[in-house]
Amino acid sequence: MSGTLYLCATPIGNMEDITYRVVNTLKEVDIIAAEDTRTSRKLLDRYEITTPMTSYHEHNKIEKAKVLISKLMAGSDIALITDAGTPGISDPGEELVDMCYENEIEVTSLPGAAALITAVTMSGQSCRRFAFEAFLPKDKKYRQHILEELADETRTIILYESPHHLVKTLKELAAALGEDRQLTILRELTKKYEQKVRITFKKALEYYEENEPRGEYVLVIAGKSRDEQIEESRQKWEEITLEEHMEIYTDKGMDRKEAMKAVAKDRGVGKRDIYKALLREEEDEV
Repeated sequence: MSGTLYLCATPIGNMEDITYRVVNTLKEVDIIAAEDTRTSRKLLDRYEITTPMTSYHEHNKIEKAKVLISKLMAGSDIALITDAGTPGISDPGEELVDMCYENEIEVTSLPGAAALITAVTMSGQSCRRFAFEAFLPKDKKYRQHILEELADETRTIILYESPHHLVKTLKELAAALGEDRQLTILRELTKKYEQKVRITFKKALEYYEENEPRGEYVLVIAGKSRDEQIEESRQKWEEITLEEHMEIYTDKGMDRKEAMKAVAKDRGVGKRDIYKALLREEEDEV
């Protein structure tokens, strides 16, 4: 029988944020696949874990995954850990998990710390619906495409960023989402000097252009509000006449009553308002 791949969440800052189950599993498995064995050694030593480690990271994720799959198929149990947080979240773990499914190898996840959940819950932003984007892509065209998508996102947006690229990313987001959009900037999560501030892009840029960013950042950004959506829709439809707007729907087979209802929804007004406005247009033509 094949072994099991255990996805083990490790602390994102505070070394005490690890579960008993994860510690016991790391002691019991045959191998620990770690993103950076030097970083993980500190954690293992802290909890007296002597299980052999092997490296599994972005640069060897395909070839090394094949080796790990072979060991799993031979019956070894393997724990996958990252430098910090939950494996598979913004790291190469997902490729190994995918290969396990292809080879019918058991996979299970041991819950624990995750920067995105830690950040959104104390951000002061809406937690009910959110979109996790991790790090913005480096490719310029793909990055611009993502920024354009985020401009219309109504859910809370969560992004990771390094200190070296923070100002550039804030500028791009301000241009795409608006400098008055609210966000919460969090750094050094769970550590002694953890910080979080709810602010606008404009004020954030003013601050970080004079104060050098330090530490790892999570940006929790408010989604586009209902008022913004209504205003953008209203501006869009005001560029054409009501009759032209009506024709968009009547050309699709709607009767005028249905079309008026659709036009009213587009423009954020009541159906009776559309009816009156159309009557005025007809009277003006007479």
